[in-house]
Amino acid sequence: MPRLALLQSRAFSTAQESLEHHLTLIRDAAHQGAQIICTQELFLTPYFCDVQDPARFDLAEEIPGNTTEILSSLAAELKVVIIASLFEKRGPGIYHNTSAVIDADGTLLGIYRKHHIPQDPGFEEKFYFTPGDQGYPVWKTAYGTIGVLICWDQWYPEAARIIAMQGAELIFYPTAIGWLPEEKKTLGKAQHHAWETVQCGHAIANGCYIAAVNRAGTEGRTEFWGQSFVANPYGQVVNRATVSNEETLLVDCDLQEVENFRRIWPFFRDRRIDSYQPLQSRWQG
Repeated sequence: MPRLALLQSRAFSTAQESLEHHLTLIRDAAHQGAQIICTQELFLTPYFCDVQDPARFDLAEEIPGNTTEILSSLAAELKVVIIASLFEKRGPGIYHNTSAVIDADGTLLGIYRKHHIPQDPGFEEKFYFTPGDQGYPVWKTAYGTIGVLICWDQWYPEAARIIAMQGAELIFYPTAIGWLPEEKKTLGKAQHHAWETVQCGHAIANGCYIAAVNRAGTEGRTEFWGQSFVANPYGQVVNRATVSNEETLLVDCDLQEVENFRRIWPFFRDRRIDSYQPLQSRWQG
């Protein structure tokens, strides 16, 4: 029964300050029994995608690199799995929004590069991120079989399904999502409801745990809505963080519940894979 720790945090003035703070958070979580620890999206930096600024590409780093080496050493020391969301420089002019997965012995198991890239006011991500092109990997860690998706990937059931079909028992979503001031009063409650509900739906449809790790606090015009949460295979939110505070959300997950759920609601058995060809089209109108 792995204990998850979702590190809902805020922005810091430098990457070094954020890294040092998160190293402390990871240690504290491990001392509270956490075995799989996940950061919010792009945890080393403020959410820099609010404007298009070529200078901000300088925030990126290579993977493997300095941050993953430090986190690998810490993971091995504490015997924890760490999921770290980073801004990756892959090559000349090629940058990704990437999560690194480090096992409890310090091994960098691999990376996931965000596939679905949004473009909205205050979320200028297509300017910065190349879409991922290495599929939807799943890793057998010391404490469970996991997959990782990132923020805007949350809205796509196909991504969660592919990960679950490879045996994932837990799907993590490092996230940076919030309200713009002109939308919060009229749409804020509905937006948050949709965000949480669609992910709970992924948990049900795939019979697995979902863990969403959001930012908190206001950066520029965006008020991140926090409320990181874990949902069980029935789509029930078993624990949820506050709206505005930094918080380490601890949740114990009974992985036998995943198997039990899939036995009585055998969605994978009953899938009509012969009828799903239209999913490979952009639109069927």
